[in-house]
Amino acid sequence: MQRSIVILLVLVALSLGLSRSQTVSAAEPANANVYELRTYYVLPGRMPAMLKRFKNHTVALFEKHGMQNIGYWTPQGKDGETKLIYIVAHDSKDAADKSWKAFVADPDWVKVRDESEQDGKIVDKVERVYMDATDFSKLK
Repeated sequence: MQRSIVILLVLVALSLGLSRSQTVSAAEPANANVYELRTYYVLPGRMPAMLKRFKNHTVALFEKHGMQNIGYWTPQGKDGETKLIYIVAHDSKDAADKSWKAFVADPDWVKVRDESEQDGKIVDKVERVYMDATDFSKLK
């Protein structure tokens, strides 16, 4: 799992094309983002509904509630049919907690979730890891 996290973060850093002058120092925690790595285990056959929900609604709702979308991935191979992996950034752990609380209570989200699950539940389980960028990371 740690190797997967490292690979994801490297890909994010490369895709953002950030310069070394934008690195985050461990001595600057007040200005540093908190990154949240989430893995959604999607029920068999439900990945198209999951991707549609994220693309058309969830990503914008995350932004509405203060979450910065960093990137979204599906694994290559068979796991790509049942896993969605993504990273969002928050100003702090407290900000993350507030954003998630507001998000799950948002009537727009409740409507989208209920409509997308008319044909059945989509997500079996969710794993999350909160992460801090190291002082040598290109992420800020």
